[in-house]
Formats: sequence, structure tokens, C-alpha cells
Amino acid sequence: MDKYVCNLCGYVYDPENGDPDNGIDPGTSFEDIPDDWRCPICGAEKDEFEKE
Repeated sequence: MDKYVCNLCGYVYDPENGDPDNGIDPGTSFEDIPDDWRCPICGAEKDEFEKE
């Protein structure tokens, strides 16, 4: 699964780790994250991320 990087702050979403603090289980691909999910660091919307 691909990693995605926030264009605003550089946070890397790694599907292996997920984002459990915000309800995204490990093993969740970026495409399967709900559209209303936000970057846990800066709050950017999902469309601010690009494939690493």
C-alpha cells in the first residue's frame, strides 16, 4: 500500500500504522479513509495529500 504526504505540513500517512487516534485502523489504505478525515498534525483535508 502506498504512503501519502500532506502538502501543507509533511505528515506521512502510512497505511501500516493507520491513524488510530482518529479512528483509522492499521492496514487501512489511503483510498479507504473517509473523505472527511483530516491531517492529524495540521488539519488539512484529504485532498491536500499526494502519493509519496
